Amino acid sequence: MTDNYLHQMTDANTIQDAWEVHTAKMDEYGFDRLLYAYTRYGNTRSVGDLQDALILTNHDPAYVEIFLGNGMYAKSPMVDWATENTGACSWQWVRDQVMAGKVTPDNMELLAINQRMDVLAGYTISFHEVSLRAKGAIALTAKRGMDQPEVDAIWAEHGSDIELFNKILHLKVVQLPHTTGQRRQLTARQREVLEWVADGKTIQDTATIMGLNPATIEKHLRLAREALDVDTTAQAILKAASQNQFFLIERS
Repeated sequence: MTDNYLHQMTDANTIQDAWEVHTAKMDEYGFDRLLYAYTRYGNTRSVGDLQDALILTNHDPAYVEIFLGNGMYAKSPMVDWATENTGACSWQWVRDQVMAGKVTPDNMELLAINQRMDVLAGYTISFHEVSLRAKGAIALTAKRGMDQPEVDAIWAEHGSDIELFNKILHLKVVQLPHTTGQRRQLTARQREVLEWVADGKTIQDTATIMGLNPATIEKHLRLAREALDVDTTAQAILKAASQNQFFLIERS
C-alpha cells in the first residue's frame, strides 16, 4: 500500500531504515537491484569524487567492486545521461544509442560487463536539484530473466508511482545523517566542539561552555578534521553540515 510506504519512509530515523523500506517496495515492481548515488560536490563535467558521494546499493558485491571500485561507472552511458538530464529514462535508450553508433569503445566495455553480470534491463531516474553542484540519481535493475519490453510495460502502468517513490527516497535520505569519505565516525565530543565553533564560538568560548581547557578543544578539532578527512576546521564544519551530522538527537 502507498500509505504504508509513506508512513514507513517518513518515520525512518536512519538511512538504513529508509533503504530497507524502499528496496522492498521496488522489489514489488520487479526491480531487485538498486544503485543510488548523491553528491554535493559535482560539476557540469563530472559527478566529482565518489569518496564524497553518498552511495546506497543492494547489488552483488562483485558488481559493486567493478562498477564503483574499478571506476567503470565513468564509462556508463546512463551515468552520462543522468548527469545531463532529469526525469526517468528507459534503458532502451542505451540500445538505441548502440544501434545508432553513438557509443564509445569505453561504453561498450561497460555494457559487456553488464551483459555478463545480468544487469540488462531497467530504468534510471535523475533527480531535480536546486544546486549546480548537487546531483542525485538511482538506477533500478530488473530481476534476472526480465527483458526491457517487460520493464517498459511495467513502467507504462506504474511508472508515475515508481518515480514518485524514488523522489521520496531521495528527499528523505539527503536530510538524514550519513558519513562519506571518512576515516572514522565523529565522536559525540568532536561533534559538539564543531557545533559550537560553527555557531561562532572561539576556542576559549567553547572551552568555557564545555568545561574543558582550550588544549582539549584543539585536540577534539584536530581529531574531527582527521575523521572527516579534511585539512581545516572550516572544511570540517562544511562537510559535517552537508552530512547532516550536527545537533543530532542521541537515540538509545
